[in-house]
Amino acid sequence: MIHTIPTFHFHHLKTDVHVKASITTTTSTLSLRDATSHSYGGCGSVPTVGGNSNRRVLQCHNPTVVVAIAAPVEIESASNVVRKFYEGINRRDLVSVEDLIAFNCIYDDLVFPRPFVGRKEILDFFKQFMDSISADLQFAIDDISEEDTSAVGVTWHLEWKGKPFPFSKGCSFYRLSVVNGQRQIVYGRDIVEPAIKPGETALVAIRGVTWLLQKFPFLADRL
Repeated sequence: MIHTIPTFHFHHLKTDVHVKASITTTTSTLSLRDATSHSYGGCGSVPTVGGNSNRRVLQCHNPTVVVAIAAPVEIESASNVVRKFYEGINRRDLVSVEDLIAFNCIYDDLVFPRPFVGRKEILDFFKQFMDSISADLQFAIDDISEEDTSAVGVTWHLEWKGKPFPFSKGCSFYRLSVVNGQRQIVYGRDIVEPAIKPGETALVAIRGVTWLLQKFPFLADRL
């Protein structure tokens, strides 16, 4: 005869573990999502037969109950997602880039007058980029932040057949979120090195605009 135990919730675990058990006169096996080694009410975690490091069993003093624990699904790091984004663009592979971009992503390339809004519009922009630029022109990452799980900064430059391309240095910022179990880009901003560099003239221009705003404060409403 088979007796069914009600559903149990182990609230003291770091991850929410939901267990359904069926007890028989022989050993029963149950699946859990937590692959770490814990002790629950006299139960201990031990490897399964065969040495599979991704599966362990939770065995109790009651010899009729053995709980199999499946390894948790790892979410890719934010920096790896951004690296894959650049790799996909370099390969001119929009299919691989599509799932890295959130459906409602906003991509703000400051060369253009307004941001690109939504995955479709962003992919259309990159398709234009790929169709207009030779595949020999590639992004090369100079530096990328690794620590944050939701924000990534990148400095980069373009290379033509492995050689630095003139006036092509840039920096980008990406914000990421976990959407349906996958980390995706929800916001991006690109700043590209200008071909014309005003130098100190830029400071003169800023000083002049500041003077005008101080003399005529109502002009600030037109900015």
